[in-house]
Amino acid sequence: MAKQTGRMTRLALCGALALVLSYLETLLPPLYPAVPGIKLGLANAIVIFVLYCFGVRSAACVSALRLCMMTLLFGNVMALLYSLAGATLSLCVMVLLKKLGWFSPVGVSVSGGICHNLGQILAAMVILQTKEIGYYLPVLILTGTVAGIFVGLLGVYLMNKIGNVAKREGET
Repeated sequence: MAKQTGRMTRLALCGALALVLSYLETLLPPLYPAVPGIKLGLANAIVIFVLYCFGVRSAACVSALRLCMMTLLFGNVMALLYSLAGATLSLCVMVLLKKLGWFSPVGVSVSGGICHNLGQILAAMVILQTKEIGYYLPVLILTGTVAGIFVGLLGVYLMNKIGNVAKREGET
């Protein structure tokens, strides 16, 4: 029972940290003003950390918690739809690639970053009923790759620094 409580506490802290990182990112000026919506996705470092240290279900819960809380506190339904599409595709691809073992956590993160952007573009194409928004995709693939490298490195750093706690306690 104490082991389960400790696990839930750590996952709640991860969810809270992901929420704080998401909020802090909204306070930063746009990284590339010519193309709207480009950001690092710092909270995804927490999702990567949770995916590797706690498992798929926990990563999905932390991601969903962050999305719902960001929407309730700072967003709107449209933002939720775009974010949900991106986060769902991203997490599905990251889980698959992690299971296949073809990539390091940084490679998994890069794939997740690109797929997050792809999911958002696909959602926008459906919602706005236009394919022209797809012209953003090459820029978003490039920025998703760069952001994915940074986020993946941050996730690996977290795994190396605090991920061993979870492993010592048999949580993986």
